[in-house]
Amino acid sequence: MSPEDAETGDLGARAEVAARERAEEVFGDRTDLVRRYADHLAGSGVDRGLIGPREGPRLWSRHLMNCAGMAPLVPRGASVADVGSGAGLPGLVLAIARPDLTVTLVEPLLRRTTWLDEVVADLGLDVMVVRSRAQDTDVRAEVVTARAVAALDRLVRLCLPLVRPGGQVLALKGSGADAELARAEPWLRRHGLRGEVVRAGLGDETASVVRVRVPPT
Repeated sequence: MSPEDAETGDLGARAEVAARERAEEVFGDRTDLVRRYADHLAGSGVDRGLIGPREGPRLWSRHLMNCAGMAPLVPRGASVADVGSGAGLPGLVLAIARPDLTVTLVEPLLRRTTWLDEVVADLGLDVMVVRSRAQDTDVRAEVVTARAVAALDRLVRLCLPLVRPGGQVLALKGSGADAELARAEPWLRRHGLRGEVVRAGLGDETASVVRVRVPPT
């Protein structure tokens, strides 16, 4: 291992420790639940191919706390549909961080919905898991979330039918969020929509979220 690789590894390990330490600030008395969820991800989630084997050492810094950054953007008591939920990111993180929300996980693959059902049952969460493609479901919610599902213009097309009037799409994106929004803006304007990039800050785990609001009528 080169000195540069070793330094990168040390930085990653320190970021992971810092993210774990911040979890209690975000999840409060539900910190144990998110830790148990992390154990599922690092164990059966890896074994059954829901997340990559290299993600285990950076679950907190890259995934859990990153998704938790979305929580303050969701209105209190809102219904949430997490499209293409996969391993439950960000849907299960939001359900743990915000017990006031009504969360539905929408995922088309059976092996993933089977795993999600098992995790939801083990954690005792009041979360519904629906096996369906976004374009085929009759789920409707005030907030539709997505992470790593599709390019923004295609993602909004998939999510809009699920959003109740006056609701919003929250798409968790990486460092390219601004550029992706710029590419999608012509399509959004044609459909009377406008997006914005919101930085949801959680220390080193700052999330870049593209928010698209849907008119009330």
